[in-house]
Amino acid sequence: MANLKEIRNRIASVSSTMQITSAMKMVSASKLRRAQDAILQLRPYAQKLTEIMSNVSSSISDSGVVFTKKGDGKRLLIISITSNRGLCGAFNSNVIKEVSSIINERAETREITVLSIGRKSEDFFKKTDYGIIGTVLPKNLSRVFDNLNFEFVSDVAGQIMHAFATKQFDEVIMVYNQFKNAAVQNVQRENFLPILPPEKQEDENDSDYIFEPEKSGIVKELIPKSLKIQLYKAILDSYASEHGARMTAMHKATDNASDLIDELKLIYNKARQASITGEIMEIVAGAEALS
Repeated sequence: MANLKEIRNRIASVSSTMQITSAMKMVSASKLRRAQDAILQLRPYAQKLTEIMSNVSSSISDSGVVFTKKGDGKRLLIISITSNRGLCGAFNSNVIKEVSSIINERAETREITVLSIGRKSEDFFKKTDYGIIGTVLPKNLSRVFDNLNFEFVSDVAGQIMHAFATKQFDEVIMVYNQFKNAAVQNVQRENFLPILPPEKQEDENDSDYIFEPEKSGIVKELIPKSLKIQLYKAILDSYASEHGARMTAMHKATDNASDLIDELKLIYNKARQASITGEIMEIVAGAEALS
C-alpha cells in the first residue's frame, strides 16, 4: 500500500486539476451562451435566404451565374472547420475523420485540397499531401476565431468563390460540427459550390415568378450573399459546438476528479488506520516485553 505522503500528494494534484477543469467548464459555459445566441439568431435569416435562393433556382441555370455551373468534377476543395484548442472531447477528431473519409472515397478520381479553418485541422492536414501549398486560397485561418466577425469570413468566402469561378476547383464541400445543444454536436457534410437546384417533388408544380428588377441582377446579388452567410453560419455552428463540447468534457472531467479524490481519501484513511494499528501493536508488544 502506498505511503501516506504519496497519497496526500496525489489528492493535492487531483484537487488542483479539478479546480482547473471546473474553471474551464464555467468559462466555456459563459462563451457558449453568447455563441448559442449568435447562431440561433442567424439561423432563421440564413434558412430564409437559402429558401429564397431555392425558390428561384429554376431561373439560375439560364442567368449566366458562374456559381451554378458544374465542372468536370476532377478538382475538389474540402473546407474543414475545427477549433484552435483541444480539451473538447471528440469534437475535432470527428471532423478530421469525416474529411479523411471523403478523401478515401474520392482520392482515386479527384485532385483534393483541404482548406483548414482552425488550428487542429491545419496541424493535421499540413503533414499530408492535401494542404493548400501553391494555391491562392487564404492561409492561417486559425485567426478567424480570435475575433469572429462577418467581415473576415466574407473575405474568406469571396476568395473561395473566386477560386471556383476561375476553375481552380469544380466542387467545394464544407465539413463542420452543427450545434444542437451543449451535449450534442452533429458532423455535417454540406455542399457549398456549385449551387445545386433542389430536388423536385412529384406533386410539385412549376411556379412562375415575377422578378423586379430583372432576375439576373437579383440572382447575381443573392448568390454571393447567400454563400457568405452559409460559410459564416457553419463557422458559428462550429464555434458554439466547440464550447458545448468543451463544457461537457470539462464537466465529466470534474466529476471523474471528484470520484478519484473520494477514492484516494478512502485509501488514505485505510492506510492511516493501518499505520496507527501497527504503531499500537508495537507499543503493546514493547510493554509486554518489558513486563
